[in-house]
Amino acid sequence: MRGARGAAVETVPKRPRPRRTFSAAEKLRIVKKADACLASGKRGALEAMLREEGIYSSLLSSWRAQLAAHGTTGLEARKPGRKSKLDAKDRRIAELMKRNAELERKLHVADAVIALQKKAHEILGIALPALDGES
Repeated sequence: MRGARGAAVETVPKRPRPRRTFSAAEKLRIVKKADACLASGKRGALEAMLREEGIYSSLLSSWRAQLAAHGTTGLEARKPGRKSKLDAKDRRIAELMKRNAELERKLHVADAVIALQKKAHEILGIALPALDGES
C-alpha cells in the first residue's frame, strides 16, 4: 500500500554552500605545493593535491598566471566587476551637486509657498507681521 492519499512529503531545499575565498598566502602555498608535486614526478600527485584542496586545475592555472604577471600582489583579492570611473573626490563632488540640486528645489517650493501666503494676506486684507530684517 502506498500510504494515505493527499499526504505530501516535505522537502527542504539545500542551502547553497558559501563561495570559498582564498587569501593571497593560501594561494601562494597551494601554487608552491602544486609545483612541488610536479617536481616530484609522482604520477597523480598533482590531481590528488587538487582534490585534497578542493580546487580545479583551471583555478590553479589562473593563480599561476597572476603570480607570473604581478608577483605575490597579483594573488590578492580584488572586487569583482569594473573599476569605478570616479575616485573618492569625484564621488563626493557628485554627491554634493545632487544635494545642492535637492536644496534648490526645496527653496523654489518654499519661495512659491511664501508668495502664495503674501497673496492670501493681500486678498483677505490681513496685515503681515513686520520682520526685523525688512524695512
